[in-house]
Amino acid sequence: MSPDPAHAAETVRILAFGDSLSAGYQLPPDKGFTSQLQQSLRQHGLKVDVINAAVSGDTTASGLARLDWSTPEDIDLVLLELGANDALQGLPVDKAQENLSAMIEAFQKKGLAVALLGMQSPPNMGENYVKAFNSIYPTLAKRYDIPLYPFFLEDVAAQPHLNLEDGIHPTSEGIEIIVRKMTPFVMDILQ
Repeated sequence: MSPDPAHAAETVRILAFGDSLSAGYQLPPDKGFTSQLQQSLRQHGLKVDVINAAVSGDTTASGLARLDWSTPEDIDLVLLELGANDALQGLPVDKAQENLSAMIEAFQKKGLAVALLGMQSPPNMGENYVKAFNSIYPTLAKRYDIPLYPFFLEDVAAQPHLNLEDGIHPTSEGIEIIVRKMTPFVMDILQ
């Protein structure tokens, strides 16, 4: 991903491909994940545009179904954040893993770098489901040798003051924490 000197001045285009967590559910446009991440990366001196290709309610299956028509041509890096709705609905773990695998392969076939933003199952889904679901992301990151951010909602999940009334979606303050923690991860990939 490190640009050669001739292209160093070009803007890097990052696609956030996910669900309501990265879509900025019920937040003003400038307070959502993509806006805050773009602002943070620019404050660190990077020329980036972060494009929001997240759809609230998406499962891994619906993400896979829309991948081709919702991925612009001129993207450099995809931040793949899907799976939360699969876990909340108790959908089969093997299907979620197959869908994520197919998405990674489809993005790579397009010549795009992919970073996986991990998700975790709610603990009330049962020990076997939680263990199986939570292993999807490290397994795929290792299989495809791609960067893994272990848990998108790290330090925000189950913190009432950092989530909306539904207890699931981060407030703008919650997104701030996510972005602050994720910025070095994205910078490492870009540099």
